[in-house]
Amino acid sequence: MRELLNHFIDGAWVASEGGRRHEVINPATEAPCTVITLGTAEDVDHAVAAARTAFENFSRTSVADRLALLQRIIEAYKARIPDLAQAVSEEMGAPIGFATAAQVPSGLGHFMATAKALETFAFEQQLGRAKVVHEPIGVVAMITPWNWPLNQITAKVAPALAAGNTMILKPSEEAPACAAILAEIMEAAGVPAGVFNLVNGDGPGVGAALSAHPGVDMVSFTGSTRAGIAVAQAAATTVKRVHQELGGKAPNLVLEGADLGAVLPPTLTGVLANSGQSCIAPTRLLVHKTQKDAAVAVAKAMFEGAAVGDPTEMGQHIGPVVNRAQFEKIQSLIQSAIDEGATLVTGGTGRPDGRNSGYYVRPTVFADVTPEMRIWREEVFGPVATITDYDDAEEGVRLANDTVFGLSAAVSGDPAKAAEVAPRLRAGLVTINGWSPDSAAPFGGYKQSGNGREFGKFGLAEFMEVKTITGLPG
Repeated sequence: MRELLNHFIDGAWVASEGGRRHEVINPATEAPCTVITLGTAEDVDHAVAAARTAFENFSRTSVADRLALLQRIIEAYKARIPDLAQAVSEEMGAPIGFATAAQVPSGLGHFMATAKALETFAFEQQLGRAKVVHEPIGVVAMITPWNWPLNQITAKVAPALAAGNTMILKPSEEAPACAAILAEIMEAAGVPAGVFNLVNGDGPGVGAALSAHPGVDMVSFTGSTRAGIAVAQAAATTVKRVHQELGGKAPNLVLEGADLGAVLPPTLTGVLANSGQSCIAPTRLLVHKTQKDAAVAVAKAMFEGAAVGDPTEMGQHIGPVVNRAQFEKIQSLIQSAIDEGATLVTGGTGRPDGRNSGYYVRPTVFADVTPEMRIWREEVFGPVATITDYDDAEEGVRLANDTVFGLSAAVSGDPAKAAEVAPRLRAGLVTINGWSPDSAAPFGGYKQSGNGREFGKFGLAEFMEVKTITGLPG
């Protein structure tokens, strides 16, 4: 079992001031795999002080220096890919092949995309007699989730660093080991002491302390809408910038006449990948009433063909969900759909056949799901898809937008027709015949899915202040 009992503050691994021991459970075995120390407000104070001190010099480094630093981080990251993949697989249940091919490379991709964006970013522009400049915002607190841990950590760390900020990261207590390895990567790459700090902890402890801290200039949070509201409320007293990527309930609007055998597998893959634990998974399948039965058949075959297996084994299978609480939430939502009259096509409650332990979920499809049902409204975060039929295009768009969330939406069918529908969908990301984002393009949500954008030059700009200077000599 890994022991990661110290925090990384001011360039050194230091003991917590009054923290308590926390065991991370391997979701495949239900046994502890890592132990950390949940930090305290005193640990946060220490980290913020280090970051504020480091900001004075780091904020004045040149773009060339920060580009060189990013390149060193990229090379150090590549050298630790096996270690990162092992940590992600053990702590959140991603099969080792998926962790190696998708989870870990997603984090590397953000460092690479940020470096490319930094090369061409316009830090200054002239507007009449005024000069407008972008400057680092200051000390940034980062609170990240467990489902794509490296993706969401590096989507914040890379642009914050590139902009000249200093930072304190609180990773999820469900998947902390990859963050500790990232701290080692930052140290190996020569990130100056105090620029990157890591304090382990939970939301009510370290998360709340960071959000309310007067020495923090910005909070960047990824997680549930419920937790995001708590972060925003805690941050409001100091009027700091709050940047959030929150929950999702993505529709997959399948256009009438679409070739279902061609367009459904790429999007339904998004519901199965990562055991359904993706905020942009297009889980609400909307099909024209004339194609409902055909859509049910395609989804049934695909989900029944999805293997569920041991994360330590190579293969195309999916693993368990992250923990007991998530498992029980998914079971409750599946049961609610049955109780509320949805048609169970395949799957259902309980573990897959042959699994008596571990937080494994049966790949599940429901048909005849209506907007009044819990499973239509709430984010499942498991390998569960729902099918709803519509009468005409107008109803299809209305149903797609019938959610408090707006992180992403998919449109499946003829690309030209889908391009006409895409502007009508109230979501920050609209994908046509697919479900994945682009690491160079902006990512973020409408409505209760958050505010602000990450990735590429748009993410870089989020971690800066904009200053106007007038009266400069000609």
